[in-house]
Amino acid sequence: MRKRKEVSKTNFIYGKAKYAFLCLKNKKCFSVRVMSYKSHEYYLKKAIEVSKRSREHGNTPFGAILVDQEGNILLEQENVEITDKKCTGHAETQVVERASVLYDKEFLWNCTLYTTAEPCAMCSGAIYWGNIGRVVYGMSEVDLLELTGDDPQNPTFSLTCREVFKRGQKKIEVIGPFPELVEEIAQVHRDYWKK
Repeated sequence: MRKRKEVSKTNFIYGKAKYAFLCLKNKKCFSVRVMSYKSHEYYLKKAIEVSKRSREHGNTPFGAILVDQEGNILLEQENVEITDKKCTGHAETQVVERASVLYDKEFLWNCTLYTTAEPCAMCSGAIYWGNIGRVVYGMSEVDLLELTGDDPQNPTFSLTCREVFKRGQKKIEVIGPFPELVEEIAQVHRDYWKK
């Protein structure tokens, strides 16, 4: 088994703000502002903003963010399937791919992936293999199908992420959908899909 980069962390105060100084095994270090963990709705709204940028940049309107256990947003990712001509360019798959290069699996197990729509089977597999311990999504796959119809750009599976994770050996926590955010998420999709 290949060893992943290890992360060491030191907290420090600068003025009134608390920061964490993260150093990767490859000696690359960076600081992130330590936030107290906010509500799931807060992070889902951040993912919605990412999905808007995804659409503005010519991709399907999906967005994902990765948050550490202290509430710091580590990564944001738009869908890049169209612009990068990459069939695996879903926001969730790409954020997991980036995270797996930067952080070790033990660190990622304590992270949460927030995404606007329920992860598809492919993205669920990436989350599983990337060792992300928790997934929070806003809109269910069923709600998404109502928006996309039979658009060939998004041939939806009738398979929930919970079902995918249940077949594995890890207990990945899944939270969602959030009915109070479905309309806001759906608004980004309006007039996008051919149905």
